[in-house]
Order: sequence, then C-alpha cells, then structure tokens
Amino acid sequence: MKRKWWHDKVAYQIYPKSFLDTNGDGIGDLAGIISKLDYLKNLGIDIIWLSPIYQSPFVDQGYDISDYYKIAEEFGTMEEFDTLLAEAKKRGMYIVMDLVVNHCSDKHEWFRKALADPDGEYADYFYFVKGKDGKAPSNYRSYFGGSTWEPVPGTDKYYLHMFAKEQPDLNWENPGLRQEIYKMINWWLDKGLAGFRIDAIINIKKDLKFPSFEPDGPDGLVSCVKMVEEVQGVGAYLEDMKHNTFEKYDAFTVAEVFNMKDDELAEFIGDDGHFSTMFDFSAHEAMQGEHGWYDGNPFRFEEWRDAIFRSQKEAEGIGFKANIIENHDEPRGVSRFLPEYAQNEAGKKMLATTSILLRGIPFIYQGQEIGMTNCRRNDISEYDDISTIDQYQEAVAAGCTVEKALECCYENSRDNARTPMQWTDGKNAGFSDNSPWLGLNPNYTEINVAEQEKRDDSVLAYYRRLIALRKSPEYAETFTYGKFIPAYEDKNNIFAYMRTLEGNEKGILVVANYGKEDCEIDLKKTDAEILLTNMNGVEEMKKEIADRGRIILRSCEAAVLYL
Repeated sequence: MKRKWWHDKVAYQIYPKSFLDTNGDGIGDLAGIISKLDYLKNLGIDIIWLSPIYQSPFVDQGYDISDYYKIAEEFGTMEEFDTLLAEAKKRGMYIVMDLVVNHCSDKHEWFRKALADPDGEYADYFYFVKGKDGKAPSNYRSYFGGSTWEPVPGTDKYYLHMFAKEQPDLNWENPGLRQEIYKMINWWLDKGLAGFRIDAIINIKKDLKFPSFEPDGPDGLVSCVKMVEEVQGVGAYLEDMKHNTFEKYDAFTVAEVFNMKDDELAEFIGDDGHFSTMFDFSAHEAMQGEHGWYDGNPFRFEEWRDAIFRSQKEAEGIGFKANIIENHDEPRGVSRFLPEYAQNEAGKKMLATTSILLRGIPFIYQGQEIGMTNCRRNDISEYDDISTIDQYQEAVAAGCTVEKALECCYENSRDNARTPMQWTDGKNAGFSDNSPWLGLNPNYTEINVAEQEKRDDSVLAYYRRLIALRKSPEYAETFTYGKFIPAYEDKNNIFAYMRTLEGNEKGILVVANYGKEDCEIDLKKTDAEILLTNMNGVEEMKKEIADRGRIILRSCEAAVLYL
C-alpha cells in the first residue's frame, strides 16, 4: 500500500445542529464547535467531519442544499467557518465537510430556473422525464417512501427524486453540471478544507431508460435501489470527479457507499481508488429487514461479529475501511450492539475496544465517547426525522400496533443519534440556554461530559486511553498497518482478533467477552503484557498469565495484550 497522511488518524463526526448552541436559539453552531476543539484534541481526534452546514431549508436536516457556497444562518457565518479552519490547523487537526451532490434542494437556484423553463438549459441539470400513459415514468419508491417521481407543474413531465420530493436528483450525464460541481468542490478545498465525506454517491449513475421492475411491496412500487444495483458505469463519474478535484489537493475522502458490486472494492478504495476510504456498513446491513424497520433482524452476536470479520478480511491488501458503531443515520451503537445486561459502562468500554482497534480509520460519533444511548419517545409527533415518520407509517400500514411501531422507532430512528450532546447535568444538558430544536434524552443527568471528566474510570477517560494506545509510538505501526487475524472464533460470545505486522512473530491480541458468564482464554504464553483493560483486576490477570498462561474474562471484560 502507498502510505498516506491520513492512515494513522482518528476521526470524529459532529452533527452541528446538536453539538453546542452558543447564541441561545436552540440550534448548535460553529462557535460551539470552535469552543470545543480542545476537548476533541484532548480526546485524541485528528479529523473532524461536519455534517452539512450549507444553506438549506432543512427538509432533510441540511442534506437538501440550496446554496453550496453559503453557510446556513442557523450555524453562523463564513467568517466563523474560516476561524474554525484556522483554529483546527493550530491544533494539528483537519476539517472535513459533507459533500452532497446526488441531489440538491428544490429551493436551489438551478432548480428554480429549471421549473421556470422546463425545456431550457437548467432542466437538463435534473431528470425531467415525460410520463408514460399519464403516469410516472417508472415505479420506483424513494428512500423516504412514495414515488421517486414528482410532476413538473404545467407539463407532462416528472422530475426524479430518490430522497424527499424537495431533493431533486442532479443529472450527472450533463458535463456542464459536473463542471459546476467540480468548481464548487475546489472552492472549498482552496479554502483549506482537508476533504469530504461523500453522501449517497453510488446513486449518481442512473439508467436513462428508467425501466420499471417487479413491485416489491403492496404499493405497487419497487425500491429505487433496484435500479442502482442494475445500472453500470458509476466508476467513470467517480474517477472524473477525483481527477478534477480531490487528487489535486491530496484530499481525504470517505464515501457513503451502499450497493457496490462485489468486485469493485479495489476500484473504490485501492491505492488509486475513487476515494481514500469508505464506511463499513456490514453490521448495519446484517440487521436490515426485507421491507423496513418493522421486520428487521434482531441483534445476534455471532452474525454481527462475523460480518465485521469478513469485512476486515475483505479490505486487507486492498485499502482501509472507515469503522463505525454509529453515525447520524444510525441508532446509538451501545443500544444496538450490546445485550441488555451489557448496557453499562463496562459494556460501553468493551464495544469501544473491539471497534477502535480494528484495521482501518476509526470514526467516533459525537456522544459515543460518553456512551450516549437511544432515546425513547411516547408519540410519533416527538420525532423530527423524515425517515422515521415514513418507517412508522410503513409499520402501521403493515399491521403493527402503534406500540410496536414506536418500539421500532426507538430501536432504529436516526433521531436517536441527533438528540443534543450531553455536556452537563444542568439546564438543557449544557447544550443551550433555551429549548433545544430536538428533545433531550432524559438520561443526560446521569450520562454527561462534566460528570465523566471527574472520574478516571469513566467511559470518556477510557476512550482517551484507548485512542492514546492506538496512536502510541510503540504500537501505532501495528494498529495502523498490522494484519487483522480473527482469534478464538470457536468460543461463544468472544470477540477477539490479533493485529500483527508482516514478518513479526509478536502481535497484539484484542479480546472481549460479550457473554454473561466468565470465559477462559488460553494464551499459551506466560509473558503476555497487558496494554489495556476495561475493568479492575489487572494484578489478578497478570498472575493468571504468569502462572497458567491464560486469562479469565468476566462478562463485559475486554483486554488488549502484547504477545
């Protein structure tokens, strides 16, 4: 592998709307992010990814952009953004923004011009397609439910939107549109941005015949994913974008990629791939239902572990994946991947251990470092997320009770990760002086940064030690470039792997007990060095190693050992 500047970095995702509000409007802002840079530096963070802060009507929380060159007033000013870049640079940190170019907002100037002249130049920036027999051009269902096609007023045409109807898809077939996008990307990189997280990028290639497919639901529609999976040639667009933008700046790019074809990994994240890295969604995909949240798969430890292991081995020798347990589109990892008996501080540290030390780029989502959890709501009206409301309605339509539908939302809603950051146990969790835009998780009085700052045994303190270990001079090479070798797969409820450098007999064992009962791990060595554990009892563990060449892992106990 060619060595890159970002290989040994640790990233942190900020959802700006929910991070920290400094002006009392209940919405997080850039000033709040700037004020917490030292907190993030102290955590061990190198790269900060900001979810969208562009001007937007916020139909889909900023993923509907009305002006790519402006900062949304809710978040602050361009001057404050420039200050953020400068302050991050002083601390040796990098800022990455969201790049949303599969679609824009229906309030964008391009779309307004397209509607004003449906046969003109700007109509070709989008997919304006004639209907068939007075109906939509095809039977695709959008990611948020309902048809992907919306009538263009005063015409027999429809426009395509794979997400909300307020998010018209951009026509990447149009070279003029592509040049506008490249110009915008380079404008931000010229400002000093380190790169981008690239949203929903696999969707940019369309089959211009827009064929209908066999319906997959009672609505007579088929998921638009079907067309994405069938069409060929997205790589040409991705390469063109890379050559015209990222490559010139040695920019870091992390892609959100679903529905990639089986043999395309090297093209996406190899040495000369389209992107620096891409998120590993293998755990998420293992739990997806056939129709929606209401028929999703329950968490099964072995399936989850094995999905991650397969993904790790798949990337070896090709490139790095970006490892997550949660993000702004996912429920909280500790509520999803920990059994009920493990949803405590020991379990949260255990989950962190097995995730952060994997091969690849660790991405931590705001609040993950203190163990924030899912938030139970009493009524669908308490949710803000467009996808959650759609999935609730899907569940009820499929025959679920209101109680069952709400339980599905508690387990899966994107709002779980979007509740305001829990800084203190005071008013509004220290997030804002006024009512937050989204209701707080009531457990902020127990789970918050201020309380954990006071304890050396807190989840926050453990994350700091864990990241410090990953980046330590003695072991950084192994954690960055070492091979990933699954271990103790025959043991029930054990998540274990080795990290070893090529040609080195020594290595690092990461091992954790996700089960309820104690488990004996035979190391076959009496000289193993304990680098980190998430529980008390190090002396007893040392004695077991020295006397018997083994360790006894208690429920929720994790250990990192140098063998």
